[in-house]
Amino acid sequence: MPTYAYACKDCGHAFDIVQSFSDSSLTSCPECEGTLRKKFNSVGVVFKGSGFYRTDSRDSKGSSVSPAPAATPATPAASPAPAAAAS
Repeated sequence: MPTYAYACKDCGHAFDIVQSFSDSSLTSCPECEGTLRKKFNSVGVVFKGSGFYRTDSRDSKGSSVSPAPAATPATPAASPAPAAAAS
């Protein structure tokens, strides 16, 4: 179950409470019966295991995709010089 942080708008009392996702949010401060607000914090996400990074799908020998073959320049075949017309 997640832990939620609350703070009172009136007295400033702050506390954390473990609540189920289906539980409704708290509305009154346990100290002064004032109005509570839920504080939201950034969530730290940790990815563990393989498959999360671009390099994880590669084998240790290098890229699993072979590069395209180098294109060889197209050179026209040498044609023999035209024979001189004998007259």
